[in-house]
Amino acid sequence: MAKTLRLAVAQSTVPEDPTDTGALRASGAEIRDLVREAGREGARLVQFPEGAITYPSKHVMSSGGPGTLVASDWSRVPWDVLREEAKSIADLAGQLGLWVAFGSIHPLTPPHRPHNSLYVISDQGRLVARYDKRFLSNTEVSLMYTPGTAPLVFEVDGVRFGCALCIEANFPELFAEYERLDVDCVLLSVMVDDAARAVVGQAYGTLYSYWIGYSVPAQFSATVPSGIVAPGGRWLARCPGDGRPALAVADIDLGTADTDIEIAVRHARPWRRLARAGLYDGRIVQGDARSDTRTLF
Repeated sequence: MAKTLRLAVAQSTVPEDPTDTGALRASGAEIRDLVREAGREGARLVQFPEGAITYPSKHVMSSGGPGTLVASDWSRVPWDVLREEAKSIADLAGQLGLWVAFGSIHPLTPPHRPHNSLYVISDQGRLVARYDKRFLSNTEVSLMYTPGTAPLVFEVDGVRFGCALCIEANFPELFAEYERLDVDCVLLSVMVDDAARAVVGQAYGTLYSYWIGYSVPAQFSATVPSGIVAPGGRWLARCPGDGRPALAVADIDLGTADTDIEIAVRHARPWRRLARAGLYDGRIVQGDARSDTRTLF
């Protein structure tokens, strides 16, 4: 039986000062409001941006004086508040019976730096998986975070999802890896005001013939709003580009008869796998002068 899942991709307001308890509470409340809206839309999974509860500014977190940029001082973060907000989001997911993927920082045992992570909450309200950003920016790896080590694939209603965060869009090997892991959709959550990043995400939908959930903060949506890309590269749904919190909602239908998606999923993707698996090896001609000499018409 063909599988269908309704995906909601959010653009929420992401605060950049994790020491501001009021901002953390406000972002948690906004996330929960959007989770409720996703439930009303019939979504089974709702995706949020990188650092949805908070994405710490390198300047705010610097342990030096004003204007300096040195290693982050993570002792200033109210980790108890972050945990309370994350737990409240998880509890709501369980009450509504839908899955939630949202970004946040994840503390390690001191003195180790935290991960920049994407939490995956099941429809039972449990934290069932966590993706830790593997490819970090120079500032992130030098001053802020501990890199992750592994991809994450999780399944909802028979639909397989992979996860990626922001700058990882610039590492195509990660998205090729998810194709080999047989995902149906990659959740790409970002914290960047960059139109090109969305174009790259759209290209992966084309190159690897899977769906892309592209989640960006509401404050950057005037440049590129959140949305959902179909296999083949077409945008299926997009949020308004008005700077306000919103959802884009579309169905991931593995049995679709939609022509461009059907061609991408059932023809282009299998063909590319076949081509990469040595299809051409037995058809290469050896010792033909008309092939070997490249300076003749």
